Amino acid sequence: MRIGELVKQTGVPKETIHFYLREGLVRKPRRSGTHTADYTAAHVERILLIKELRDSFFLPIPEIKKILKQNRRQSPSDQAVSDLHNKYFRPLDRLLATEVVGRDSFREATGISRKWLAVMEDWGIITAHAQSGETVYSRDDLIIGRLMVDMDRLGFGPKDGYDPEELKRIADFIRRFVRSSHRDYYQRNLEGLSSSELDGKGSKFAEIMSLFFYHMYRKLVREEYHSLRRSRDRGNPTVLSLKAKNRKGIE
Repeated sequence: MRIGELVKQTGVPKETIHFYLREGLVRKPRRSGTHTADYTAAHVERILLIKELRDSFFLPIPEIKKILKQNRRQSPSDQAVSDLHNKYFRPLDRLLATEVVGRDSFREATGISRKWLAVMEDWGIITAHAQSGETVYSRDDLIIGRLMVDMDRLGFGPKDGYDPEELKRIADFIRRFVRSSHRDYYQRNLEGLSSSELDGKGSKFAEIMSLFFYHMYRKLVREEYHSLRRSRDRGNPTVLSLKAKNRKGIE
């Protein structure tokens, strides 16, 4: 694409893009002529990232350079994880619309099919509420719907052998835990705290426990994955043969 299209897709002025090129924040495009250059989707992604770091986090150019340099050192798998984090953990999402009204709007916003939306609602994973005769979905429901679509795209769907009822079992377990732990917490504090104090503490408690579940699950999955990899490598003759050859080469 030409620089005019790059400006259109990113909303960043041509002069600013040229500045990013001079500063080494964006790699130089391939030249297709004396005065023309071809930009790619990678240029769009990089410029949008810089724009967000500038507009949302007010970072100066030297700090952005450090972040981009660190990002280049990441392995492809770590970069994929970073992309998912950027997609689902953006702080500004909390300032945007928090609800979606209507099943069709929800499906359009998430990409989930009519069939799987019905299944997830039946299992209590996505739970809309009625408001003025309309079906309303929360921001959390919206994120869960998008995550499910991404799971399927990444190869963790029914067609890939993943049992979707695992999600129901996870949701049922978390629901039981939340009901018991939060009930105990609120019952102990209802009398001694004002409503505003209780709301504040309850919100913080919910966020802390959410982070705990996230990091505990992430930790256990990584440990199990590495354990399976080690077991496979120990029992794989090809891998063992390669390791033996490597040892001989070192010796």
